Amino acid sequence: MDAEIESIQKNETWSLMELPAGTKKIGVKWIYKTKLNETGKVDKFKARLVAKGYAQQHGVEYTEVFAPVERMDTVRMIIALAAKKGWPIYQLDVKSAFLHGELSEELFVEQPRGYEQKGNEHKVYKLHKALYGLKQAPRAWFSRIEAYFTHEGFQKCISEQTLFVKLTSGGKILIVSIYVDDLIFTGDNEEMMLEFKQSMMKVFDMIDLGRTRFFLGIEVLQHSNGIFICQRKYILEVLKRFGMEESNAIMNPIVPGCKTDTVGEGNRIDDTYYKQIVGSLMYITTTRPDIMFGASFISRFMANPTEGHLQVAKRILRYLKGTINYGIYYKKNEDKQLIAYTDSDYAGDITDRKSTSGYVFMLSGGAVSWASKKQPIVTLSTTEAEFVVAAACACQAVWMRRILEKLNHEQRGCTILMCDNSSTIKLSRNPIMHGRNKHIDVRFHFLRELTRDKIIELMHCGSHDQVANLLTKPVKLQTFENLRGQMGVFVIPDVN
Repeated sequence: MDAEIESIQKNETWSLMELPAGTKKIGVKWIYKTKLNETGKVDKFKARLVAKGYAQQHGVEYTEVFAPVERMDTVRMIIALAAKKGWPIYQLDVKSAFLHGELSEELFVEQPRGYEQKGNEHKVYKLHKALYGLKQAPRAWFSRIEAYFTHEGFQKCISEQTLFVKLTSGGKILIVSIYVDDLIFTGDNEEMMLEFKQSMMKVFDMIDLGRTRFFLGIEVLQHSNGIFICQRKYILEVLKRFGMEESNAIMNPIVPGCKTDTVGEGNRIDDTYYKQIVGSLMYITTTRPDIMFGASFISRFMANPTEGHLQVAKRILRYLKGTINYGIYYKKNEDKQLIAYTDSDYAGDITDRKSTSGYVFMLSGGAVSWASKKQPIVTLSTTEAEFVVAAACACQAVWMRRILEKLNHEQRGCTILMCDNSSTIKLSRNPIMHGRNKHIDVRFHFLRELTRDKIIELMHCGSHDQVANLLTKPVKLQTFENLRGQMGVFVIPDVN
């Protein structure tokens, strides 16, 4: 608590004064947390002074509050690119990040308990900079760090607001990605990275964490042949939380042939408990695309879960129990071209007859982006179902190409989308088979325009090599293990 107050005063966050007439003060409270490191041991005990932002009035004490947060797709693309080129990834942590954000509104807070100034207990603090808990604190912080990067000659990526890139006339590059108060940066010049780190530590109160080891709950293992990411620690925590740490391990997350009408048996269960399991599994999909279909599948039943749905969810946890050490491995000197696999399970949902879309993007030998979700419309044929998911995949490809171009890794030529439906490939090139596609929504025909402009090209692949199959339906064990390996999901490699 003393360190927190010292940090606030050092940063000139507030000044003591009388409360002006006609204004109100905002309350504050202390929040305590025990911070653990990647091995689960106590790192430090932390106290944070937080403003009671829920008492703020919109239009008076705050207006805009939005602050961008980076997508995990971007983080994985940066890691894959660094692995391919053999670049090290470093990490910085901003101490009391929100205290650096400058406020434009007049705000007053009460003196924190235990730190009232004797003789001036009736006075309040006028805030000059943001305090944790204020509605506008995240936006104020991001505006501050964005202004710093602009001043230092970085260019902000229009397609990803939290990505900043600095290119020198000599062709050297420095890439910085921000997630609130955590920064990762990489590049091809150690001197540039050292200068950047020193500059940041002069302007902000930073902790140099060295080479990235643990970022947003993701374990990052860097070595000479590539970079491996996994979530061992988090998976163990989830298994313990839901009482599954002693369960029997299994080899695949969902029983092959499992359908929606066969899992909803039994009595209704506590939906809060069920939602907690689904939410935990969804976060694990950050590094485990092999459970993406299972996590998406059980999320369909959160409104009215039954014992049958819970059994499916617990089966995924049992699968994780046997594959704790698995993650994505991005290899050095792998293919530099972005390639995608797209597939659908026609009318896979027995209840509403909607199809399931699935796609995955590969870079540096591992998956960098993936999705598995029910389609928004009921399709009338396999061709239409495949066409709909290919259009969604193409939109993602356009965004990813822009990000890679900003990272000085421009994709030359078309981005290949591997599809196992010949009719969809023909339909993407020419408006043939009019009777089957005349009713398709205009937004899905965006795919044709991208194909015509040679940005996207659909190519045929056999079903046994269709990696996206893993994201659309439960498959047999041998097929599952084969496609999982093609997706770049392996056990932790031996780095010695």
